Amino acid sequence: MAGLGTHKTAETAAGQMTYIQAIQSALREEMGRDESVIVMGEDVGRKGGVFKATEGLQQLYGEMRVIDTPLAESAIAGVAIGAALNGLKPVAEMQFADFIHPAFNQIVSEAAKMRYRSNNDWNVPLVIRAPFGGGVHGALYHSQSVEAFFAHVPGLKVVIPATPYDAKGLLVSAIRDPDPVLFFEHKKAYRLIKGEVPEGDDYSIPIGRARIARAGQDLSVFSYGLMLHYCVSAAERMQQDGLSVEVVDLRTMRPLDRGAIHESVKKTGKALIVYEANRTLGVGAEVAAIIAEECFEYLDGPVMRYGGLDVPAMPFSAPMEDFFMPSVDKILGAMRDLASY
Repeated sequence: MAGLGTHKTAETAAGQMTYIQAIQSALREEMGRDESVIVMGEDVGRKGGVFKATEGLQQLYGEMRVIDTPLAESAIAGVAIGAALNGLKPVAEMQFADFIHPAFNQIVSEAAKMRYRSNNDWNVPLVIRAPFGGGVHGALYHSQSVEAFFAHVPGLKVVIPATPYDAKGLLVSAIRDPDPVLFFEHKKAYRLIKGEVPEGDDYSIPIGRARIARAGQDLSVFSYGLMLHYCVSAAERMQQDGLSVEVVDLRTMRPLDRGAIHESVKKTGKALIVYEANRTLGVGAEVAAIIAEECFEYLDGPVMRYGGLDVPAMPFSAPMEDFFMPSVDKILGAMRDLASY
């Protein structure tokens, strides 16, 4: 599969990083560059995080800047908001996105609204990182995709990088942003996705800009995170059918890059949105609405979505998990259905 590979640290070529190494690099460099950046969360210090995203940071920057917190997501968010209001730049880790819900009120009612309610007198430079997504046999409480909850809220930015290059560049931008950013990382991508990433270079990627992951002429596919790689693989197989598929990596769910969406649909006339979260009322619904409202005269077929099943939770059983999860074959089928319209 294009863009995918196994994790072999000792064999990683110079300039190559896994997704998780790119996250580590961004955190390490931003903490070194700016003493106001702190990291906090469950097991982020001595243990280095459950996925090792913060490994070595406490040894470098000490316990006052890399803080192990209690098992209390509401407290993590609340303390991080308070720190942000008092001159620090917290990067708070929720160990799994599934456990972010106890902090929902803090994030949505406090962090997202602080600038508005204070008439620009106060802002919350806060990043909340959280691994999300299925396909790792995490079952009910370690597999959810929660991005749509937060993408609904003005005052929050929601970022989901698909590549190591974007993971580092977008995390740097998120840390430097003066307002709260939800930064979701697909846990299956951590050691599966590798790519070229500058280390030591001060580069960033602006929040709110999509990118063309694969150029095409006949059909536009919009996706993000791990599903982006599945879409690219399906598009390459569509090329064997004689059809050219453009794959657009949305990269940020809020704000969406409306201009990039417009340009791609105007070029191809057909649009499919692919995402792992439950299909109903997901990010794909908003992208579809943008296309229907603003690009209607360019369409040659219905705007289509392919998302996860509308079931309450990801099953643990491997066959049932596979049945739920989007796959290259399933996405290919959706592409062919739209192309034949």
